[in-house]
Order: sequence, then structure tokens, then C-alpha cells
Amino acid sequence: MTELSLNILDIAENSVRAGAKNIHISLCEDRLAATLLISVSDDGCGMDEETVKRVTDPFYTTRTTRKVGLGIPFFKMEAEQTGGFMTIESKVGEGTKTEALFHSDHTDFIPLGDVVSSVVTLIGGAPDRDFYLLHRLTEADGERRIDFSTKEMRDVLGDVSLAEPEVLTWLREYLEEQYSELYGR
Repeated sequence: MTELSLNILDIAENSVRAGAKNIHISLCEDRLAATLLISVSDDGCGMDEETVKRVTDPFYTTRTTRKVGLGIPFFKMEAEQTGGFMTIESKVGEGTKTEALFHSDHTDFIPLGDVVSSVVTLIGGAPDRDFYLLHRLTEADGERRIDFSTKEMRDVLGDVSLAEPEVLTWLREYLEEQYSELYGR
């Protein structure tokens, strides 16, 4: 993939297909250590041990619409190319956690990309799920963070669907503002 935010989108979409009601996306960007830790966890149906072992094989997929599954294998490869790693923890009936560490100073590190578009796409496509986004950025001058929850939005909006165009437009603008503050733009 051309940017890591597309991997996040793919993995979180897997969570939606797994029936997850709560999907947590965590990005811990440490500029001092030159690392980026990405974690996507959910409370979906989970996987048995055999499936967890096979999920990094590009020729294994549970989807019936195609014969290969490249999202997880690419994510693993992209992390390992930077000297990092990827792990998957899962239990049937409890959910799955996918975590990858990237060394952002490595020449093979691909950019994080457009996290805002990935998150807005996820919410628009699954407005009945609760998404939680935590993005921590550590630099020499301290730590800044974005902490966002669709559950909080839903509490404020009541019966208004998160998939309404006006809601998604507001959400995009809000998250873009948050990212501008995070990166000091």
C-alpha cells in the first residue's frame, strides 16, 4: 500500500466484518525514538489459533469474493522492512488485536498518510459501530494527542446517523483541525 492509513482502514474494515461493535485505533508516534506503533483492536468474533497462524499468508483469506488476502501480509511486510514487527492476538468470541511497530527513520518506511480520510470512511461505512481513535505524538517538547470517540458523538447527536453527509463533513473538518494542532501546522 502507498500509505499506512490504508492498512489501518483495511484492518478496521476486517473488524467491522468480524461483527465488532467497538474498534480501537491507536497510533503512538515517537519522534525521539523514531518509531510508530499502530494498533487496531476490536471485540468482534475473534479467530482460532490456526487462523491466526495462517492470516499472514497472502494465499489465505476467509472472504468468498476473492482467493487472496493481502492486507495483513502487506502490513506485516511493511513493518518488517523497517526493522519492526507485527503481532496478532485473537480469541474466539472475544476479539482481535493487530499491532505493528515501524522504525520511521528507515528508508523503507512508508508515510502514515491520510488518517482523517480513513477514519471518516470507516465511520460513514459503519455508522452503528463505535470507533475510538487515539493518536499520541511525542517530540522533544512533550506529548500531544488526539482522543476521539464516535460514542461521544452519538451521545450528543442522539438519533442522527453518523453517516449523514453533514455529520461526516463536520467530522472531517474537526479531525483535520485536530491533526493540524497535533502536528503544529
